[in-house]
Amino acid sequence: MATREQRRAKLAFDHVSSVAERREDERKQYATMTHRLPSLLVNAGLCQALFFVAARSEEPKRLLLDHLAAQLLGEGKGAKDLLNEARTAELAKYLWLSDEALVCAAWYRRMVQGVLKLEAGNADESTEGRA
Repeated sequence: MATREQRRAKLAFDHVSSVAERREDERKQYATMTHRLPSLLVNAGLCQALFFVAARSEEPKRLLLDHLAAQLLGEGKGAKDLLNEARTAELAKYLWLSDEALVCAAWYRRMVQGVLKLEAGNADESTEGRA
């Protein structure tokens, strides 16, 4: 039986591996948002961080929300489900989602570094200064 960390790591690896098959600019957009997500979660909180990512017009960045939704809510759930859950959850569930999102975001960041070979510095885009 796999531990929770192993399940998180496996799903993050599968998700990031699927991004590796995309164009270079899409990989960089995904990597940029993945590197930013942990600090967004800590500084802005779950709901604001998720809606910030959702507001980005580039599909690779929003894809991260679908991946996070699969981690937090289960396979078959998507970004809309996650945004709704974060917006409407009771306090205990919201706190759990916040903690779990931060742990999962760390796994995605590690997988982006390992699978896509993109660190925070070489994934950044000139448009990322706008927030």
